[in-house]
Amino acid sequence: MTNSLVVGVDAGATFTRVAVHTLDGTRVGYARSGAGNPSAHGSVKAVAHIGGTLREALTGHDGSRVAASLAGVAGHVMSMAPELGKAWADLGIPAAPRLTGDVMIAYVAGTPEPDGSVLLSGTGAVAARIADYEMVDIADGLGWLLGDEGSGFWIGRAAAKAVAAALDRPAATPRDGDRDGDRDRPAAPGGSSSGLLTELVLEHFLGAERGSSPREAADRLVRLAQADHMRLAALSPLVSQASAAGDPMALRIAREAADHLVATVRRVHVSGPVVLAGSVLTNEGPVRQGVQKLLAGTEVGTAVATARDAAGAAAWLSARGLLPESEWKAAHARFTTGA
Repeated sequence: MTNSLVVGVDAGATFTRVAVHTLDGTRVGYARSGAGNPSAHGSVKAVAHIGGTLREALTGHDGSRVAASLAGVAGHVMSMAPELGKAWADLGIPAAPRLTGDVMIAYVAGTPEPDGSVLLSGTGAVAARIADYEMVDIADGLGWLLGDEGSGFWIGRAAAKAVAAALDRPAATPRDGDRDGDRDRPAAPGGSSSGLLTELVLEHFLGAERGSSPREAADRLVRLAQADHMRLAALSPLVSQASAAGDPMALRIAREAADHLVATVRRVHVSGPVVLAGSVLTNEGPVRQGVQKLLAGTEVGTAVATARDAAGAAAWLSARGLLPESEWKAAHARFTTGA
């Protein structure tokens, strides 16, 4: 067992990451490639990305040394198991990986504790309760159309919706000699009366081609968003940027996102730490700050952790049973930080 390796896979909707570790937690291989989510991209493409990333991460190592592996897959589909087993066998790995969902892996990326909760907000949003390293309860995660409240997609859609509404009801600009202002003539789109978030959203979708009126800008914004709805998720960082500058519209959206996320995790949390995961909650910004502030006022306020490397966390989980419990837990930080 002294020469054994363990493999962890974090196959998400945006990237696939594979970590290779020795049993003491030392990282000896790591690779990243495209999305490995079978629900969004199909099983064939997902398996190809995962297998190719594994091959790269194992460069210089004999696959026969892999004693255990675990793949955390977003929207994981058990029908992938045979094809993943074949990809593993092609690399000389004796056994196929154990499959689990990415939510479980996100939790373990933040804590070695067997019981607790995870609150994940990336493109989507979900909360789950974990007991003995198994997911036993879940809230939200219902997808961009009907759920995922407080997610990057939800934040971006809220921003686009608020900007479209503002353009549909533009502020009046005064006419010469009209003390009360002109209620009939709207401000130009992107003019001095626009807030920063409006400017950023219009720049993202329209660039310099704003049109001759706010309504025309709104119509073009709506058409472009409907044609490629995933572009809305890219607006989430713009909300953070505008919030930092004090834009009222952005601050309101960030506050509402934090409210939704905390309400979601409180539906499932019983005891133990709450792990914050996903790009919205692991990067500094107004939503993360809002969630931390709200959780600080609850019974879980002193036990909030942040997820680190999920592929390393998957490798750590795969090593369970190969090490004494005390050694396994002590190695957690090495697996999840790559140190």
